[in-house]
This record gives sequence, structure tokens and C-alpha cells, in this order.
Amino acid sequence: MLNFLWRNMKWRFQNPISILIPVLQPFIWLVLYSVVAGQTMKSIDNTNYTAFILPGLIVLVAFASSCSGGIINFINKSNGSFYRILIAPVSRISIVLGQMLESVLLSFLEIAILCITGLFFSVRVASGVLGILLIVLLIFLTAFFMSGLCYSISLMLPNEVIYETIMNAIVLPVFFLSSALFPVDNLSGGLKAAINLNPFTHVINSIRSLIFGESIMLGDILPVILLFVVLCFLSFALAFRRLKKITL
Repeated sequence: MLNFLWRNMKWRFQNPISILIPVLQPFIWLVLYSVVAGQTMKSIDNTNYTAFILPGLIVLVAFASSCSGGIINFINKSNGSFYRILIAPVSRISIVLGQMLESVLLSFLEIAILCITGLFFSVRVASGVLGILLIVLLIFLTAFFMSGLCYSISLMLPNEVIYETIMNAIVLPVFFLSSALFPVDNLSGGLKAAINLNPFTHVINSIRSLIFGESIMLGDILPVILLFVVLCFLSFALAFRRLKKITL
């Protein structure tokens, strides 16, 4: 597993643009959009809008990093290394975990850049060290789930063009049909139902509550953690099943 993880990370550092591109759009949102839209939001609610949208951008970065991991899979197919790995005497679990954990590490690297930038906009975690640890756990579960999902989709599709088209069709609705950018308390009807059915809404709300709240509401956060533990297991099982199907 560690060999596959290091192999993919080595490719990343040899191609640094693959690290910069997934974080570029969220970075622009954080720096520009939060400043512009924050002026309007401040007149409505005296809240640090940069801190408000940071959890949603964290999820967006994790999704972009996971999508990028799927692209590596197509690159490996084109140069033949993917098929050499398949015939090697290694566990299929190690292959899947190595691929997924590379996306998770990339997510943490890029989220760290985003959070350091947030410090310059007075973003602080009010819940302290325990809150930070819970945020790290939520980010890990989110990134692990999405990396497994993206890897599974990349194994199903014939080329990266179709893959990128499908992932764009998934990412944007998931991002905008969530509480990433605006409060959803006053919404009603089908739109609110769709947002509440989006699992990323709940992880965004949990991270946001840890940033703004001095007290930690474990009763609200633990169900989200359990939900994403289940989703992580399902995405890993799907990725393993798809890889195993290719090798048969």
C-alpha cells in the first residue's frame, strides 16, 4: 500500500500543476468571493463570512483532489503501468488503499493551504484543540469517501474526457445544493429537502459549528461521523469490487 501511495505522491511532486489546479478555484472563492459577498452578508448577519464559507470550500477541495486522483488512474492506463500493477502479486486492497490515501493526503495538503490563508481573514476555531481534531476527522472521512467514489467511477469509464464531464456534472450540483455558501434556515419546500438530503450539507454544518461554537455539540456531530464511516466503507467496497472485476 505504501509503495502505491509513494508512487502516486512522487508523480504529484513531479507534476506540481496537479497540486495547484485543485486548490486554485477554492482559493479564489476564499479570497475574492468571501470579500465581495461578505459585505452583503455582514449587513444581514454580523458573521465572519470567510469563516462561514470555509467548510464548504474544504469539501470542494476534497472533491477536486479526489477527482484528480481519478485522472492519475487514466494516466496509469495510458502508459501501461496500471495493467502491470494488476498482474503483480500484490493485494487488491493495497492497490485501492494506496490510490485512495494519495487523494486524502493531497486533500489535507491543499486544505492546509486554504486554512492558513483563512487565518489572514481572522478565521479561528472557537471550539479549541478538540474541535480541530474533530474537524480533521471529518475532513479525513469526507476525503476518503470521495476518493473511493471517484476511483470507482474512473474504473467504470473508458477515458478521462467522459470522466471529467461526469465529475463536473456531479460536483457542481452537490456543491450548490448544500449549505456551502448561504444559510439555508429560511428555505422551504423541495429545495430545502434536496439540501438536507445532501450528506455534504451535514459535514459542512458540523465543521461550521466547530469553527463558530465554543461548545461542541457531540449529539449533532456523532451522527454525521457515523454516516460518513458507512459511506467510506461503501465507497471502498465499490472501488475494490470494480478493480477486482477488471482483474477477472
